[in-house]
Amino acid sequence: MPASISMSLPEDVRKRLQVLDEDGVSDEDQVKEKLSLLQDFLNTSILDKLKNLKEQMTSSEITKESYLSKVKAVLGKELSLENGSHTDGLEESGKSNGLTNGSHKEDNGDVVMEEEESDSLKSPGSVKGKGRRKSKTNSDSKKSPASSRVTRNGSTQPTIMSMFSKVQKRKSEDLNDGAVNGHEEKKDDIEEVQDEKRLKVDIDPKPTEESKPAVSKTVTAKTPPPKCTDCRQYLDDPDLKFFQGDPDNALDEPEMLTDERLSLFDSNEDGFESYEDLPQHKITNFSVYDKRGHLCPFDAGLIEKNVELYFSCVVKPIYDDNPCMDGGVPAKKLGPINSWWITGFDGGEKALIGFTTAFADYILMHPSEEYSPIFALMQEKIYMSKIVVEFLQKNPDVSYEDLLNKIETTVPPAGLNFNCFTEDTLLRHAQFVVEQVESYDEAGDSDEQPIIVTPCMRDLIKLAGVTLGKRRAARRQAIRHPTKIEKDKGPTRATTTKLVYQIFDTFFSDQIDQNDKENGPLKRQRCGVCEVCQSADCGKCSACKDMIKFGGSGKSKQACKKRRCPNLAVKEAEDDENIEEEDVPVEKPKKPSTTKRKKQSQSKLSWIGEPVKEGKKQYYRKVCVNDEELEVGDCVSVLSEDPSTPQYLARITSLWEASGEKMFHAHWFHRGTNTVLGESSDPLELVLVDECEDMQLSYIQGKVNVMYKAPSENWFMEGGMDDEIKVIDDDGKSFFYQFWYDTEFARFETPPKTVQPDDSKLKFCNSCVRNSEKEEQATPRVFEPLDNEDDDSKAFYALACFKGEQFKVGNGVYLPPDTFHFSVKPASPVKRSHRKEDVDEDLYPEYYRKSSDYIKGSNQDAPAPFRVGRIKEIFCHRRSNGKPDSTEVKLRLYKLYRPENTHKGVKGSYHTDINQLYWSDEEVTVNMSEVLGRCQVEYGEDLTESVQEYSSGGPDRFYFLEAYNAKTKSYEDPPNHARSAVNKGKGKGKGKGKGKGKGAAAQETPESQTGPQEVKLPKYRTLDVFSGCGGLSEGFHQAGISETNWAIEMWEPAAQAFRLNNPGTTVFTEDCNVLLKLVMSGEKTNSLGQRLPQKGDVEMLCGGPPCQGFSGMNRFNSRTYSKFKNSLVVSYLSYCDYYRPRFFLLENVRNFVSFKSSMVLKLTLRCLVRMGYQCTFGVLQAGQYGVSQTRRRAIILAAAPGEKLPRYPEPLHVFAPRACSLNVVVDEKKYFSNATRGNGGIYRTITVRDAMSDLPEIRNGAAALEISYNGEPQSWFQRQIRGTQYQPILRDHICKDMSALVEGRMRHIPLAPGSDWRDLPNLEVRLKDGTMTRKLRYSHPDKKNGRSSTGALRGVCTCATGKPCDAADRQFNTLIPWCLPHTGNRHNHWAGLYGRLEWDGFFSTTVTNPEPMGKQGRVLHPEQHRVVSVRECARSQGFPDTYRFFGNVLDKHRQVGNAVPPPLSKAIGLEIKKCILERLKEEQGSENVKQEKMEVSE
Repeated sequence: MPASISMSLPEDVRKRLQVLDEDGVSDEDQVKEKLSLLQDFLNTSILDKLKNLKEQMTSSEITKESYLSKVKAVLGKELSLENGSHTDGLEESGKSNGLTNGSHKEDNGDVVMEEEESDSLKSPGSVKGKGRRKSKTNSDSKKSPASSRVTRNGSTQPTIMSMFSKVQKRKSEDLNDGAVNGHEEKKDDIEEVQDEKRLKVDIDPKPTEESKPAVSKTVTAKTPPPKCTDCRQYLDDPDLKFFQGDPDNALDEPEMLTDERLSLFDSNEDGFESYEDLPQHKITNFSVYDKRGHLCPFDAGLIEKNVELYFSCVVKPIYDDNPCMDGGVPAKKLGPINSWWITGFDGGEKALIGFTTAFADYILMHPSEEYSPIFALMQEKIYMSKIVVEFLQKNPDVSYEDLLNKIETTVPPAGLNFNCFTEDTLLRHAQFVVEQVESYDEAGDSDEQPIIVTPCMRDLIKLAGVTLGKRRAARRQAIRHPTKIEKDKGPTRATTTKLVYQIFDTFFSDQIDQNDKENGPLKRQRCGVCEVCQSADCGKCSACKDMIKFGGSGKSKQACKKRRCPNLAVKEAEDDENIEEEDVPVEKPKKPSTTKRKKQSQSKLSWIGEPVKEGKKQYYRKVCVNDEELEVGDCVSVLSEDPSTPQYLARITSLWEASGEKMFHAHWFHRGTNTVLGESSDPLELVLVDECEDMQLSYIQGKVNVMYKAPSENWFMEGGMDDEIKVIDDDGKSFFYQFWYDTEFARFETPPKTVQPDDSKLKFCNSCVRNSEKEEQATPRVFEPLDNEDDDSKAFYALACFKGEQFKVGNGVYLPPDTFHFSVKPASPVKRSHRKEDVDEDLYPEYYRKSSDYIKGSNQDAPAPFRVGRIKEIFCHRRSNGKPDSTEVKLRLYKLYRPENTHKGVKGSYHTDINQLYWSDEEVTVNMSEVLGRCQVEYGEDLTESVQEYSSGGPDRFYFLEAYNAKTKSYEDPPNHARSAVNKGKGKGKGKGKGKGKGAAAQETPESQTGPQEVKLPKYRTLDVFSGCGGLSEGFHQAGISETNWAIEMWEPAAQAFRLNNPGTTVFTEDCNVLLKLVMSGEKTNSLGQRLPQKGDVEMLCGGPPCQGFSGMNRFNSRTYSKFKNSLVVSYLSYCDYYRPRFFLLENVRNFVSFKSSMVLKLTLRCLVRMGYQCTFGVLQAGQYGVSQTRRRAIILAAAPGEKLPRYPEPLHVFAPRACSLNVVVDEKKYFSNATRGNGGIYRTITVRDAMSDLPEIRNGAAALEISYNGEPQSWFQRQIRGTQYQPILRDHICKDMSALVEGRMRHIPLAPGSDWRDLPNLEVRLKDGTMTRKLRYSHPDKKNGRSSTGALRGVCTCATGKPCDAADRQFNTLIPWCLPHTGNRHNHWAGLYGRLEWDGFFSTTVTNPEPMGKQGRVLHPEQHRVVSVRECARSQGFPDTYRFFGNVLDKHRQVGNAVPPPLSKAIGLEIKKCILERLKEEQGSENVKQEKMEVSE
């Protein structure tokens, strides 16, 4: 269509058309009216086209809908052309003819170029200097409006005066004439530039993605809507606005610049010429538009892509700060804009933004009314980046959720026309914000950790799909921060005891120096593809000045500071982050040293003294080896066959000769390097292990000295005094040991005491004794035969022992779930796929991403809890000779049903107690070796206390009230034999089998613990460091082992919460380093007069020190090591060294044990071992101890000399196996915590339903701190958590108030299990704040995912096609968040974001701030349209309902999310309790023995 036939519409028609568009009339009426209005203005070819369409419809070739849409498209195209030509005047009409119909782009101005852009900036001859477009590089950076000025292309830059003819005598008409000439000349310049540009685009050989023929083959209805080829906005977008035209008195740029109202100089021409820099003015009431008159943003990358943007405004002199239009010069179509820039914040709040054209610099004041919504976004993002940079500068270790909290609680400064920030604001401006962070980092020191690699920024980059290093090479408009932001001084330098300081200071420093020497300063590689990598060295920064090519020394070998590859920095930080332990490769554990081969040496051997003959062996006390005298009890070294392995060390426990061979029995030591400590151990420290073997004496190399280093008498009071890291001098032959070491569980324990029998002085081996004891325990043994049973084939017994426990007839036992099955087949939940097949892909365009059937937080794979049976008979089969075969002990059991095993299934278990069973007369015979443990099963009516009291007496206590009959599916009274057995075996310590023989004595029963002579347990005085709101202490209190006298918590709201729940505790709200320093310097109170705990006061120390700064997986380097040396972990270990508590517990995230290739763990254990503590480590899953949440935590336990080192608690509840990978690999060896029952549990899983189904319904943003429960507890968990006291008031059932858009999204997430953002419909909906959302537009082919079943595109950004991202593709205010499909392909489709909890599933790890798009996005209530409340989160952590939190809703969430779940710490507390009781019992026993001896002697 020739351009000259462009329509020109009268004003009334134009207005009517506008009304029609906004009126919301039906499509049909709209089309009819438009046709009648435009009939007279359309050219003949268009009329013909419309006529054809109508004929096609009447002949049914196309549907009515299709006809209407096609007519609309034709008219839309005409109108957009008309608009363009109208606003730009005739000179542009020829160019404004670039039709866009989405599938083809005409070549006129469609500047979609990435590669060309940089060429045009580099090639000096490409454009004449006059209209040359130039993005400012770093050298041009603006400090302040009047400071450094861009130097344009040397001398070719025209000044304004060169536009005027140089006439000596200035007559007015000459002047006018000159002005006209100048204007013409300027126009020619612009034409020339535009032609140049058009030419460049014309010869662009690359077709755009859309114009490839392949695309046009598919369903035509699915082509994306047309975009403007210049400003890239959608032409059918209701928000697309046109510039309304200039006032009549508006001047062109050259004319305006010479207006006397702006002139700073007189008309003396020399003064004007000598003005080297471009003149600067301020502009107000401005609008920016492209050459079609579309109002558009100037910060969306258009200028960088050489799209011509113009602006109209009122120009004011530079000194005028008043933004009103008075006294200004109206100006029209200034530009095109060559670059835009930001110059920092004037007075802190608002940034100054400016444009540069060929003629002048302009600083922006107020936008015009029509332009202000667009400009507001610009101001918003500038202010947003200010918040982010400042926040992260002060708090580098915060999470993405913390940043959201900061943003959502920041009130924008007055004068910016937006009233609050939301996550959407942050994601909308993420690219810009990250660029500002990059430029901020560039300005920083090279040894500072860049902000860009903080966990928070990495999450933002991932979520928003930010391209790093994007425009750094082309345009550097960083926000110039006028001052370096003052960092908050985090915790002070670590206060350490001398011992701890020495371990951390001397250790490793050599290695780190070594590493640094080998690798030089950490050399950053490059990704090589981003623009930063491809730019040249700047030659100006300190790194460049040191380069040889710039005349430097070349010593520092640092890369140019302007060329620090951002992709690599972020990738390094990513790699360093948490490896999920599921991915840990299964390695072959190292073989124990018994398999290590030794080397024989030629040696002279001769016995000393007389032998003692025993059987075929002759035992000796002494021997001479190579002229060295050795006797039983001496320690010797044995060479290894492998010369790189240090010699093995052993104690001789016996010497003998048999069949001519001279032999000795070696009880091996391990070196520290063979333990979990690895290279961090003391080179002279050995550990005892239970490994021994017989060897020929010729293997002995020589004698060594191994001393036992016993803890000193005054050990508890010597804390902080020990300042010598060395224990003994190294003479090559001297070693020492303190501990026995368990190689499987990495436990350092006080060497076990074994009494040596008098008759075996020459052949007693501790290791042999312990190993045979272990073997004995692992074999079932029977005692107390019952003679009255008349059976030829079986021998019956009253008692059996196994795994150190006694089992009698009438006892309950645990068995693996597959040992026996029940008659009833419960309606087990079928593993059905939750995927829907017939999904309307146009309505749910992201549903296709849900390909996996795995639902996060689902209990479908959780194993069944252990089977419980009650022993009816203990027997062995008789052999043919009538003797019982005691190698195979059998049990005849009554099966006990759990509620879920009955016909009611899982629903049956929801209301019943977790330890309630049903008796049944079904029987089964099992092997004793399958038994997993003993429990107590009582008939409720026979109890002497209430069921509740009985149950709370400890785990392993079950009861039944009814019997279940599987045949009739009914519940009955239990039969008499079910009761009588109970009365017999009431466990009051009666009839403990006399004369049990040695085996039974070895298998001591724990029944005596619960007997009437129970020892009174003291409560240990506890100091809780980093206490938070008190989860760890709460669990210990519930276990009854401690009273927390002191707590340290720096964060005020958490400290207040701790006080609320523990009114008797002294809570210090200050830095733990300051407190320790005070105590160590002899102070009794702190500055507030609070009494400080003194040496000897603290009996138990617990806490979870934060690990920021060194929490990655890569090995230490100097920077991270110095961070570690000054970390709170080190301070916390110093507390332990100073106070020397009886028990020490360090709690941390699962990956604490893997940080820095497990070096953090090793050094922590190394410190404890050097102090003399028995210690071990393990990983526990809180879900296995009774909370409905997956939360793996590393726990380090230590016990003082004289105490027993606790074991880790056995799991109580079964839990999803995926979440129970608890092994830890250190130096290729896999360690498990000591749980013997694996992933099994004695109770079923606690579900979300158990945790919170009784809480009343609330709305998004509910804020009432106290409400009524409105109902009774439904489940066992709810009864426990509400407590026995009647509580009418429910506290803290409040939730975050999410923005209207987030609330709208939550409302559209379905209630089905596994629902998340991928189930959102693509709709326009009205939000609660009255605004409408937009539909997400899919405008690009997606290389990875192809098209939908209806032929629709699936990409939302050019990057889906494999090209770089295009800022113009970003979309906002859509129900489906644009950023998720944008980056979903590389992040597991963002599974779980906006995810609902599942009633029968569990919580993901409870976070400090529930955010639907946070790291842990599964935070929506299963049925209500809101995020989980504070109380629901507290329930997921196992806090009682009476537990108080303090502060606002986010403070409370943070307190809950940071806490240790009390049920987990209670389980650990109960293990500590066992150890204390055991010690007290031993002490009591030895007291009694002394007593008896005294009596005898009297």
